[in-house]
Amino acid sequence: MKLRLGLLVFCLMTVSAFAQDGASWLSSLPQAKDYVQKRSSSYDRSGGNGDARPIAPGETLTLLDDVGPGLVSHVWVTIASDDPYHLKALVLRMYWDGESTPSVETPIGDFFGLGLGDYHLYQSIPLQVGSDKALNSFFPMPFQKHALITVTNEGAIKTDAFYFNIDYRIYKKPLPADSLYFHAQYRQAAPNHGTTNEWKSNGDMDGRKNLDGADNYVWMEATGHGHFVGVTMSVLQNQDNWWGEGDDMFFVDGERFPSINGTGSEDYFLGAWDFGGHPFAYGLFGAPVVGQEVAGGRWSLYRFHLDSPIPFTKSLKATIEHGHANVRSDNYFSVAYWYQTEPHAAFPALPTLEQRIPRIYAVGGPGNAK
Repeated sequence: MKLRLGLLVFCLMTVSAFAQDGASWLSSLPQAKDYVQKRSSSYDRSGGNGDARPIAPGETLTLLDDVGPGLVSHVWVTIASDDPYHLKALVLRMYWDGESTPSVETPIGDFFGLGLGDYHLYQSIPLQVGSDKALNSFFPMPFQKHALITVTNEGAIKTDAFYFNIDYRIYKKPLPADSLYFHAQYRQAAPNHGTTNEWKSNGDMDGRKNLDGADNYVWMEATGHGHFVGVTMSVLQNQDNWWGEGDDMFFVDGERFPSINGTGSEDYFLGAWDFGGHPFAYGLFGAPVVGQEVAGGRWSLYRFHLDSPIPFTKSLKATIEHGHANVRSDNYFSVAYWYQTEPHAAFPALPTLEQRIPRIYAVGGPGNAK
C-alpha cells in the first residue's frame, strides 16, 4: 500500500511539475523538495564569457554524464554555425543506465520540431523554440543509475558555437521501480513511394481502400511496455494539391487492424480543412509552418497526447497514410516521442546526412514532371 501511494505521489508531482500550469507550480512551492538541483552547461570554466563549445566535423560533444537516480527536467540549446544544414547535421543521442544503443537518436533540429532544417518560432507544452534560435525541451527524462547525452557533428563544416544548459535533479532515494524511460526516434521517407502517380484528384483516389495500414508512413515501432506521447512531423511536397487525406493508424500489441484510426492528416494534428491556410501553435497541437499546396510546399506540425498517452503492454506501431490509401509521394520527416521499459527494440539505421537534407524528388504526378 505504501509503495502504491508513493508511486501515486511521484506521478502526481511529475505531472504537476511538467504541466506548464502556473497555478500548479505556485501551489506546489510550499512543498519540500527531495532532490538536489543540478545543471550541466557549456559555461566558461575560466570565469570568462566564452560560454560556447565548438564541434569539429566528426566530433562528439558530451552534454551530460552523471549518475542517478535522477531526472532531466529541461534541455536548452542554441547554435551558431555557418553550415546551412546544421540542424540536420548535428545528431542528438541519449543513453539511460549504461545502455549500448541510444533511447534517443535524431537530428537536433528534428528533435525540437524543426524537421525542414529551418528555424521557426512556436510554443507547445513539452517543446518550444524561442526567439531567436533558442531550442527548449521540458520532457521529463528519468534515469535510475546513469544519464549520458551527446551531440555529434556529422557534417563537413565546423559548428562554431554550441551553447547548452541541461537542468536535472538527483534524488536521494531510487525512483519507483516501474518508472519508464524517455525515447525519441527519427524517421523519414524521402520520398514516400506512392501507389501511383497517375491521379488528378487527391480526394477519392479512384476508390482505393486501406484497412490494414499497408505501406503507411511509420512514426515508430516499439516492443515492451510503455505509452506513446506524441510526434512532430515536417512535410516537403513533391506533388501539387493538398498533401493530406492520410489517416493516422495505431496498432497496439500486435493488432492486425488498427484500434485507433483517424479521419485525415490535419485532423490528427487537431486542425481542420487543410489547416485553413494559417499557421497556429497551441499547447498540445499545432501547425507552425503552413505552406502552399504545390510541389515545394513546406509544412511543420506537432501533436502531443499529454492528456491521454496511448499505452501498450507488448508493442506499438504508430503510422499515418501519405495521401489517401498512400497514393502520394511527398517527403516526410518525423520524430516520435514515447516512454517505455528497457531494453527497447533496435532503431532503424539513421539515414546519412545527404539523405536527411530536404529536397524535391522527381516522382511524377501533378506538378512534378518526372
